Amino acid sequence: MNNNTVTEIVFLIEEDPEGGFTARALGESIFTQADDIASLKEMVRDAVRCHFPQEDKRPKAIRLHFVRDEVIAS
Repeated sequence: MNNNTVTEIVFLIEEDPEGGFTARALGESIFTQADDIASLKEMVRDAVRCHFPQEDKRPKAIRLHFVRDEVIAS
């Protein structure tokens, strides 16, 4: 990561086939998972704090982008 402060970080949220949810950051090496959305939000916050230990370098906003695969019959 460069020295510029990131104002927002985006996570792709997907349902895990084995249960729960996964969160993967775009542009950063951050990944976490949890059993439910409320827990996942806390895990994402904690992961961002760990990845950006300096508060002044930490993103000011975390955007969660929910991705859902859906298969329909043709």
